[in-house]
Amino acid sequence: MPTSSRPRVTTLVVLVLAAVSGVATAFAFPTHDVWWLAPLGVGLLSWTVTGARWRLAALAGLAHGLGFFLPTLSWSGIYVGKLPWFALSTLEALYIAAMCAVVAVVQRPLLGTRLRPLAHAVVPLAWVLQEWARSTTPFGGFPWARLAFSQADSPLAPFARFAGAPGLTFAVAAVGVLLHVGVEAAVRRARRARRPGVPVTVAQPVLGAVLAVLALAPLGLALATTPPTDGRKVSVLFVQGNVPKAGLDFNSERRKVLDNHVQGTLAAAARNPVPPSLVVWPENASDIDPFRNLDAAADIRLAVETVKAPLLLGAVLVGPGEYVSNASLFYLPGSNDPQRYVKQHPVPFAEYIPYRSFFRNFSDKVDLVTRDFAKGDRAGAFEVPVKGQEPYWIIPTICFEVAYDDLMRDSTLQAGKTANILAVQTNNATFGYTAESEQQFAISRIRAIEHGRSVVHVSTVGVSGFINPDGTYVDKTSLFTPAAEFGSPVVRSEVTVADRLGPLPEYAAALATVALLAIGQWLRRRDARVEAAATDPAGPAESRRDSVVV
Repeated sequence: MPTSSRPRVTTLVVLVLAAVSGVATAFAFPTHDVWWLAPLGVGLLSWTVTGARWRLAALAGLAHGLGFFLPTLSWSGIYVGKLPWFALSTLEALYIAAMCAVVAVVQRPLLGTRLRPLAHAVVPLAWVLQEWARSTTPFGGFPWARLAFSQADSPLAPFARFAGAPGLTFAVAAVGVLLHVGVEAAVRRARRARRPGVPVTVAQPVLGAVLAVLALAPLGLALATTPPTDGRKVSVLFVQGNVPKAGLDFNSERRKVLDNHVQGTLAAAARNPVPPSLVVWPENASDIDPFRNLDAAADIRLAVETVKAPLLLGAVLVGPGEYVSNASLFYLPGSNDPQRYVKQHPVPFAEYIPYRSFFRNFSDKVDLVTRDFAKGDRAGAFEVPVKGQEPYWIIPTICFEVAYDDLMRDSTLQAGKTANILAVQTNNATFGYTAESEQQFAISRIRAIEHGRSVVHVSTVGVSGFINPDGTYVDKTSLFTPAAEFGSPVVRSEVTVADRLGPLPEYAAALATVALLAIGQWLRRRDARVEAAATDPAGPAESRRDSVVV
């Protein structure tokens, strides 16, 4: 039976088009920000895979993945060389390859039948599962460069309030598949016009129309939604202190980095004598452990007492044991005992080296991480007192943690602490003048929409800014410049639909994919029985009688 209405193309053409689709998708992400290229890239990949056998589909997926991840993750090799960049990009591309192989296996029995539209439905479902897989494996996963994170300026972005980042990815992929199917349908109509009298089945268009409506539902809901931005305004100051130089040795002058943030805070306090409710410094603002260095502790205390406000800062602490800790410390005026949050998801190969002796065979850069970072065991939340008003909670997340769905959701929804603002403290100095900082800022914008929260996104070197609960922002800082800005984020306690659903969209995608696989395998077995009966010399009736004789 026919499996695709597209013209026959060579393997080379398929792979080239798949690679082009990957490059197109890469241009949807910062700093290119052509968001509509994400569904276009998905649509082109869907076309190349539809009707292909699983081996060719896997190769097409690999070509798309390399075309996508190599440019998108180019910042990962800016200071450590090309090998880690190529290795990470190839690893991530393998997930796309596996996804396309699965798509081909599920699709082929459905193509050429009245259930053909179901074959197309598997693409957005599988995309959600692929991102889920690479967000959790290996070593805890790497959930960067997900389709959802390219859509901060897209009309689809408000859908994150209803189904989170996985649902937004589904919506983007669904629109892409509709583009593919629409072009395919136009081609079929053109062929039919040249061959009048070709019969047309009714079930397929009806089923296709129903699925098209379902695929467009997220877009309709997003267009009809205006994310709320109401709430109590509070004054917050963030300080982007900058570093002496970009690169892996950004903290070779650790004292200078700390001094930059202290001086930035003192200057801001002199400029605006009205104390803010909170001051936020970025990750690595103090790589000198203030619990062990009295001078560092004194400088931090000077900043707190001068600005007359609580201070949330990123610090590297010695311990526990042989480890070090990437921590957020929360200082209150008049207190010498800061509260702390330890990063729950240290980054493999950046903050700890798994199987160090093995990976040293490939690169001696593993030894740049001289001590592994400890893993925190709980979410962070600090109560911010406000004179004459109810206190609120500041929720710290450190660097790449902002990309992890469950970690962000669990942090936002801590019992009794939902009246909060999210703080994303990050250090982008190790990625130089690349797109990494802008990509991370875009993730924070999607998180603001998803959880209905204001976000204070602050980096040592930029970009930094205040993000509203609808994902918009007034301004953001430039890279490698000192900055100290006051803002008025709103405190909100809403629990969005996405927060209530949690991981259910991913579970639903998995169940739907398994169901489509089961339907396809049933069709395959049915067709095999029909073909066997048709070719049996004894005839169908005799075959059925013989089949019950033991």
